[in-house]
Amino acid sequence: MTLDDTDRRLLTALQKNNRLTADELGEIAGVSRSAVQRRVTRLREIGVIEADISVVSAKAVGRPMTLIVEVEMERERTDLLDEFRRSMLQLDDVQQCYYVTGQADFILVVTALDMTAYEEFSRRVFNDNPNIRRFHSNVVIDRVKAGLQVPV
Repeated sequence: MTLDDTDRRLLTALQKNNRLTADELGEIAGVSRSAVQRRVTRLREIGVIEADISVVSAKAVGRPMTLIVEVEMERERTDLLDEFRRSMLQLDDVQQCYYVTGQADFILVVTALDMTAYEEFSRRVFNDNPNIRRFHSNVVIDRVKAGLQVPV
């Protein structure tokens, strides 16, 4: 799909604040309210806009710890990788999961109440999984930048 300059202006604005009205978006993009509505609907339908979400502060809801976890699998059979992927989708503690190249097979972003809670999580998820060779946890000291914005 090809995006024109109007689509790009709309996407840039929506990534910063998806609560802007169609009138406000129209002013930003230089098009009418109805054109904004048609374009945004189309961008959602074709999957350019994947979700409209609220970003909740983990700290504000009692999960002040963030950890970046590197996971190295014992065997890289497709069925075992798929099983691990499925298991990550079921875990609320896991905010993000990436299948990557390099020494680790997966990189996870995990939130936790405290180190005791993370230890329980890591035992259940990593230590008890016979296909995990090793995992390495990095505790986030300060979140310098976090977001899902994509340059358009």
